[in-house]
Amino acid sequence: MPGFFFSHNNMTELNGKEDCKLAKGKVHKKKQKAVGADLKSYLKCMVPHIDSGIKTSSSRNVMLSAEEVIQWSQSLEKLLDSQSGQGVFREFLKSEFSEENIEFWLACEDYKKTKSDHLHGKAERIYEEFVQSDAIKQINIDYQMREATAKKAQDPTHTSFDEAQKTVYILMERDSYPRFLKSKSYLNLLNQLQTNTSK
Repeated sequence: MPGFFFSHNNMTELNGKEDCKLAKGKVHKKKQKAVGADLKSYLKCMVPHIDSGIKTSSSRNVMLSAEEVIQWSQSLEKLLDSQSGQGVFREFLKSEFSEENIEFWLACEDYKKTKSDHLHGKAERIYEEFVQSDAIKQINIDYQMREATAKKAQDPTHTSFDEAQKTVYILMERDSYPRFLKSKSYLNLLNQLQTNTSK
């Protein structure tokens, strides 16, 4: 079956006239109203488990299957475990002006894998970019955590940012993630996959 190709930058362009084209055929706008009631059932009905999907073009081609997209609705952890999921979620957070959350979370994940002799430099960069009070991409943590994280970053270990990372994760899980699952970017991706399978 043919696949759809789109770049990382074009993920947010799945609306407007494209929506009208995707709405033809078996995709009905009324079905989207069922999302709030029972998202998992809706997704399983809306996008059957299929092998074909959408390819995303980033540094390498990744086949994005309907099954993977459905798994994103199970938990934020499953969404973030997926490279494609991270990309789509990041685009959504950009639209809400809160992409610093996923960028910080990813920076912390990378930091944990850093060799000990490079910890100091990376800790300083993460602190300056996300934690300090005048950081360009300042994350939303309270004063006490900001101060505690600053102290830990001065004498860095692999766990220096764990508390702040956990706080940001919970913030995304409770706030941004539920909105993402009901967003046009997510639902349009599902619609595209269904359109792809019906051809």
